[in-house]
Amino acid sequence: MRLNYFFYSLQDQFDNLEKHTQWGIDVLEKYIKFVKERTEIELSYAKQLRNLSKKYQPKKNSKEEEEYRYTSTRAFLATLNEMNDYAGQHEVISENMTSLITGELTRYVQELKQERKSHFHDGRKAQQHIETCWKQLEASKRRFERDCKEADRAQQYFEKMDADINVTKADVEKARQQAQLRHQMAEDSKAEYSSTLQKFNSEQHDHYYTHIPNIFQKIQEMEERRIVRIGESMKTFAEVDRQVIPIIGKCLDEITKAAESIDHKNDSQLVIEAFKSGFEPPGDIDFEDFTQPMKRTVSESSLSNSRGDGKSEPKFGGKSKGKLWPFIKKNKLMSLLTSPHQPPPPPPASASPSAVPNGPQSPKQQKEPLSHRFNEFMTSKPKIHCFRSLKRGVTGPEDFSNLPPEQRRKKLQQKVDELNKDIQKEMDQRDALTKMKDVYIKNPQMGDAASVDHRLAELGQNIEKLRLEVQKFEGWLAEVEGRLPMRTEQARRQSGLYEAQNTSAVNSCAQDRESPDGSYTEEQSQETEMKVPATDFDDEFDDEEPLPTIGTCKALYTFEGQNEGTISVAEGEMLYVIEEDKGDGWTRIRRNEDEEGYVPTSYVEVYLDKNAKGAMTYI
Repeated sequence: MRLNYFFYSLQDQFDNLEKHTQWGIDVLEKYIKFVKERTEIELSYAKQLRNLSKKYQPKKNSKEEEEYRYTSTRAFLATLNEMNDYAGQHEVISENMTSLITGELTRYVQELKQERKSHFHDGRKAQQHIETCWKQLEASKRRFERDCKEADRAQQYFEKMDADINVTKADVEKARQQAQLRHQMAEDSKAEYSSTLQKFNSEQHDHYYTHIPNIFQKIQEMEERRIVRIGESMKTFAEVDRQVIPIIGKCLDEITKAAESIDHKNDSQLVIEAFKSGFEPPGDIDFEDFTQPMKRTVSESSLSNSRGDGKSEPKFGGKSKGKLWPFIKKNKLMSLLTSPHQPPPPPPASASPSAVPNGPQSPKQQKEPLSHRFNEFMTSKPKIHCFRSLKRGVTGPEDFSNLPPEQRRKKLQQKVDELNKDIQKEMDQRDALTKMKDVYIKNPQMGDAASVDHRLAELGQNIEKLRLEVQKFEGWLAEVEGRLPMRTEQARRQSGLYEAQNTSAVNSCAQDRESPDGSYTEEQSQETEMKVPATDFDDEFDDEEPLPTIGTCKALYTFEGQNEGTISVAEGEMLYVIEEDKGDGWTRIRRNEDEEGYVPTSYVEVYLDKNAKGAMTYI
């Protein structure tokens, strides 16, 4: 009974150990699942941080990109970049936890399960072996007991037969032999039982003092390793976080540094530089004495000159050179002062137009001060409505002449830089194709060298067009910076801007304010004629580059050019055409480098050179 108790007790211990070790493996797997979910959270957090940083990053080639020149917005951009690095550290946490904890523990759990299975298999095998030895001992014992009982019964039967006088001697001898046989079998069973008992005791001793303790020791070591391993994993869990803390601290330090780099004075100065117009404040307004019978004088701020005595007093010269009024374009002002706004005269009916001198010319009217015209121009409701409609338009002049001088300079410089970048791209493509063509020439089997000629020609044309665009915008930029004279209305029309500025909307808005000859008058019978003041503008126009000739023309009649912008021609004279008729009845011509102007289109016969348009030179 005592031995059976030990067997059952040991079996219970194996069951308890099996349950406990399985619980330990479950704990380990639970911890692995916990770390996996932590890594998923870190990845999700990092992804959200990256998306957040990307969401507020400035878009390429957008208005937002220009806003990041201020120190405050640059600090915000630095914060976004640091948050991106901050997100990267959380990704590092996830990667390290996955490789150092999740991956290692997953492999260790598989090994642990195999080891646990092996130990309990050995335990069960040892238990089965000792139980087998016990059963053999029990069988030997029962056999010995049975043989002893049989021998005792045989002895009693022999003694009974030997005491009976009626039994023959043969029967007594037979009973004696049977008793001796039974005694011998009992002795043999005793010897076997003794041997089996000794063997069992030895096996039992080894089982309880060697095999089972060894198995329990291995199970204990296995369990202790599991406990140590999960503890090390928890330390690694903390260490992974601790390793990125310095880098995260650097990110936070950079954010703090970016915040401290914000310079409110610098940002304010950038705003001033970005939005300053370049206009000079108007001068003092002169006192206009209406008690004297004379024309009102015009102050320096009225953008005109006094013409009381028929003399032109320059108001644009001196320190006020290039001054613009904020509400009117400079090119428009020059157009009002210089362009021949009169309709072209009809050709003379006689063969000799000299018979009617000055016949085609409009009679000169009394000149009205420009200040009065400007005041009417600005206070007229239809004209203000017209300007508002232009402001709402999606397009503006190509030369940005609708902007203040400083803003116009910045836009032109930006346009020049963009065109230069485009030129560089085209040149890079051309160089690449040239190298490809050289390869094809050296190795005809690789391709046809003539196949890239068409593309090379296109690139050459594109580069030439872009260079012309750069020259055009550089010319406008030079005007703004004071290196070249201000372009006249005719020059702007030649570059294709006249149509853009004289749209149907502007014409319809201003038709009630403009007379057919282009001047602004209130009465149909009055015509205003202006002349350019002899100021610093004259010096500026001396340096203007001559326009290219586009053909020749022959004067059909004599024309006496008496207005500003016109030129006198004689009948039969051959001249150079530098600008075609734009629909206003005037053609711009040149006699030599110093003499050019407008003549009525009906007075000349034009011969355009279509093959070399814009590239002819005069003799």
